[in-house]
Amino acid sequence: MRIRSLGVIDDAVVELSPGFTAVTGETGAGKTMVVTSLGLLLGGRADAALVRIGAEKAVVEGRITVSAGDSVVVRAEEAGAELDDGALLISRTVSAEGRSRAHLGGRSVPVGVLAELADELVAVHGQTDQQGLLKLNRQRQALDRYAGDAVAVPLAKYTEAYRRLRAVTVELDEIVTRARERAQEADLLRFGLDEIAGVEPRAGEDVELAEEAERLGHAEALSSAATAAHAALAGNPEDPEGIDAATLVAGAQRALEAVRSHDPALSALADRLGEIGILLGDVAGELAGYADDLDADPLRLSAVEERRAALTSLTRKYGEDVAAVVTWAEQSAARLTELDGDDTRIDELTAERDALRAELGGLAQALTDARTEAAERFAAAVTAELASLAMPHARVSFAIRQTEDPEGVEVDGRPVAYGPAGVDEVELLLAPHPGAPPRPIAKGASGGELSRVMLAVEVVFAGTDPVPTYLFDEVDAGVGGKAAVEIGRRLARLAKTAQVVVVTHLPQVAAFADRQLLVEKTNDGSVTRSGVKVLEGEERVRELSRMLAGQEDSETARAHAEELLATARADA
Repeated sequence: MRIRSLGVIDDAVVELSPGFTAVTGETGAGKTMVVTSLGLLLGGRADAALVRIGAEKAVVEGRITVSAGDSVVVRAEEAGAELDDGALLISRTVSAEGRSRAHLGGRSVPVGVLAELADELVAVHGQTDQQGLLKLNRQRQALDRYAGDAVAVPLAKYTEAYRRLRAVTVELDEIVTRARERAQEADLLRFGLDEIAGVEPRAGEDVELAEEAERLGHAEALSSAATAAHAALAGNPEDPEGIDAATLVAGAQRALEAVRSHDPALSALADRLGEIGILLGDVAGELAGYADDLDADPLRLSAVEERRAALTSLTRKYGEDVAAVVTWAEQSAARLTELDGDDTRIDELTAERDALRAELGGLAQALTDARTEAAERFAAAVTAELASLAMPHARVSFAIRQTEDPEGVEVDGRPVAYGPAGVDEVELLLAPHPGAPPRPIAKGASGGELSRVMLAVEVVFAGTDPVPTYLFDEVDAGVGGKAAVEIGRRLARLAKTAQVVVVTHLPQVAAFADRQLLVEKTNDGSVTRSGVKVLEGEERVRELSRMLAGQEDSETARAHAEELLATARADA
């Protein structure tokens, strides 16, 4: 991290070890500004009072190594952030007026986005700021990971049954909720189908009837035209002297027949006149038949118009033509069959839902039993850790309980609320001394005790909690001597599986760190770039001596400091 104009810090760079980093320094030197800076990077509340006097703004920039595919990376990329060589760059600016701005991966983002990432990046344990395992859902998740396959196997079965139950319930609720709508739809379909069945339309019938109506409406004119055309072609019996086309064509053919043998051209024309004569005869015959067959019955015309009116009534409601009406009837009949089958489907889904609820209840009980067994092992392990952290009478336990819900699943003879992870509400409890009732850990311990409790919890959970970084502030409050050594030893143990940052005033704790950072002020009371430095070799011995005796050059203190470092190296 780079910190500028924050509190007593003018401009400083803090390089944290991948393992255990201890931040030390005189009281008031600005050690807690490291905690404050990290809090700002992770969406903490901005306060104008944090800005260094005389500065326009305070700026904190951080570079966090992440792995591609992590939920943190996915969320950051959704916000428009880009990775920088496998790292996520975060910055937070606080103006002297109290305005705050946040940037993530080169993009300006709401501060709330940083807060979303906080739970996945850092677990903070301090006097006034506790995150991570104080959240009930994180406690349950951590307990499940601690339990391993004993919980993972029944949880996987439960999750699958829960997913199927949700799907069945959603479908059943949809059918039941829409029952009235579907009943109304079925009634409308039945009415339409009955109306269509009463008319019995045939595809294309409307076109045929339109043509027939046109003929019947003009029957007299059609008959007169056909009779006149027939007379013109074949003659009128009432006028024997009249001239008709057939007679004229026959006369022309006879004229050519007499000389056709003399010229093939005329012979061909004579044949064509013969064909014309035959065609005229056919047309004349059809015209005579048409005139004889033409129905001029007004009753038939009335029947046709009545039928057309019935079909028009259907096309106004169910389709643009009779063919579309027939198609609508076919589709509606299929839909009605589906709707009429709802009652059967409701019965099937109800039976399946009840069976799944019963199955889920049994799986939930198995899950509760597995968690209870794991919680007992966990509580014993944490209690043993606390005994070595100057809390010999403290006892840790888990409360695993369920909430009754008439709409829930039945577990152990009673209906309880359920969710995707089971029916259990898991809460970590602490009894700080004999006779004290177990209370939630946030309420059962003082600030310093709480940090030690969380340290013990994190050590037991080491390797099962996915948070990559732990920050402890004042974890060593109120302890010293052997207990302080045990705190340092456990922090070092936790650092084998995660990054650990500790702000401490105890040399017994600092000696176990992989890297020790010293925060010191200049003569004008500020912390500059050179005011945060990595201590190695002789410098680290001198700082541990100062922390032990207040005197860097005390031979006794130096010997003790070297002994602490040797003890820490032996434990590594």
